[in-house]
Amino acid sequence: QVQVVESGGDLVQPGGSLRLSCAASGTIFVIYHMDWYRQAPGKQRELVAGITSGGSTSYVDSVKGRFTVSRDNAKNTMYLQMNSVKPEGAAVYYCKAAVATSATSAGDYWGNGTLVTVSS
Repeated sequence: QVQVVESGGDLVQPGGSLRLSCAASGTIFVIYHMDWYRQAPGKQRELVAGITSGGSTSYVDSVKGRFTVSRDNAKNTMYLQMNSVKPEGAAVYYCKAAVATSATSAGDYWGNGTLVTVSS
């Protein structure tokens, strides 16, 4: 049993900054990969950023240069530093963690999201 919980969502002004956190807990042997997704009202959920167990990162083009994904393996936590936030960035941000719960079992686990509102 793995729980994934996002936090840090808040109201932020256009151009402002916010840091989101994603903490995984429970039966964890190793977390292979973690991703941030977001879903705006009326829009399809999209992959925003990802980070491997080794720290390699990837980003959707629209956030490159503005967002930074990182992780603290000791805390089973991933972060998303959001700078120069745009109104289009308003969404529920979700965390997905690829977790091995034993030597032979692994799967994807999702959090319930944290809401980021962008408004002046």
